[in-house]
Amino acid sequence: MQRNKFKAMTFRFLFLLLFFSLNTAFAQLKTIVGKTEYPFWINVPETEKTEKQPVLIFLHGKSLSGTDINRVKRYGVLRAMGKGRKIPAIVVAPQLAKGSWNPDKVLELLEYVQKNYNTDLSRVYVCGMSLGSYGTLHFAGKHADKITAAVAICGGGNVNDGCKLATIPLWIQHGDKDFIVRMSESKKVVDAIKKCNPDADVTFTVIPGGNHGNVERLFHEDALYDWLFKQKKTQTENDF
Repeated sequence: MQRNKFKAMTFRFLFLLLFFSLNTAFAQLKTIVGKTEYPFWINVPETEKTEKQPVLIFLHGKSLSGTDINRVKRYGVLRAMGKGRKIPAIVVAPQLAKGSWNPDKVLELLEYVQKNYNTDLSRVYVCGMSLGSYGTLHFAGKHADKITAAVAICGGGNVNDGCKLATIPLWIQHGDKDFIVRMSESKKVVDAIKKCNPDADVTFTVIPGGNHGNVERLFHEDALYDWLFKQKKTQTENDF
């Protein structure tokens, strides 16, 4: 009887510990609605008032589209944060109601954040998965001068943007078992970039055994963030 009681108390303690850990992870997370075309989650580091912060934008895939913004927490950067990952940046995660990501609306969101928060204009990063990967490369292709680097996972892009994409560091990743969006979609963008500039700073990584869903684990690993945050523009604020 005592052993069962001890187990029950231990379970309650662990449950409460997990509950408070998750709430702490999202302590600075809030939604902003009505200020830009896309409603979005934003997480601002406590040091934002005294130190300029990098900006990391996460674009979700089709399955998270809609009008319930809580869906955006289901995978990607926000899910990783919910599990305790600390990200040293202002994290912005908009929600798309339907259709495809519009690069000009993503730019509107970025400019709102830069106007209202203490941001480092030389460190602006974008990442996305699936439809969000297409959105990432579309945004980077149209507004390459606004961002520092981008990561695109299990998506694709417009080959006509190859020369613009060649101007920024890119890490494109795709699973070799993805039957929803074929790996060839990413490969043809990489080929277009390399055709324009063989020395372009683009890395193409094939994830062995990766399908369209399990590559989400990349958002929970250090490599993605380590690579992004070591990239930095040399441009001045006036160049933006």
